[in-house]
Amino acid sequence: MQRNFFERCHAGLSIDSLSTPSRLFKRSVLSHGALKGFMTLNIGDTAPAFELQNSNESQGVSPMTLENARRGNGLIVVFECNHCPYVIGSISRLEAMAGKANSLDIGFVGINSNDPTAYPNDSFEHMQKRAEGMSYPYLHDATQDIAHAYDAKRTPEFFLFNNELKLIYKGRMDDSPQDPTQVQMTELDDAIQAMLAGVAPEISVTESIGCSVKWKM
Repeated sequence: MQRNFFERCHAGLSIDSLSTPSRLFKRSVLSHGALKGFMTLNIGDTAPAFELQNSNESQGVSPMTLENARRGNGLIVVFECNHCPYVIGSISRLEAMAGKANSLDIGFVGINSNDPTAYPNDSFEHMQKRAEGMSYPYLHDATQDIAHAYDAKRTPEFFLFNNELKLIYKGRMDDSPQDPTQVQMTELDDAIQAMLAGVAPEISVTESIGCSVKWKM
């Protein structure tokens, strides 16, 4: 059975492959992006600065800046949210990755950029509730400017920066965000090991697998 538009977006399929009616939606999305100032963040680019409210004040300051978030060996930024099943399926791995990053002197922050009007579970108040069980800063991108600056498309989506805050890797954590028992590729972890060894990762860009960022209309 042919999947509908939203299922196909959540599966990480390109909107270029959509049917004619959906291409009209594509043009609307691209126009919206142009108005909002979508940017492309390429490997080697410097991490865009931010200053965002932290819903998890037990982990770092609020507001938190890029400089607050970075550590001696770099920074991992993950765009995530509360409601997305791909994020929910990755929670234990997010916590494990945050712990590993901490042990390697790499910063780790989550950023939620979703529109809480359309998705109330992604409001700052609900972020605070979820943050009670989180071991890392969980930041609120209320204007969505940071998601645009990082060219974030889905949740979860990861950006690894080195100690000079240059982008080393972007994309997925692994190839099975909803089911950890089916993981066969661990591109983010591989990129971290390569970065710490002083070499470029074999794979520096992957397509994230998850829900689309919920843009304001």
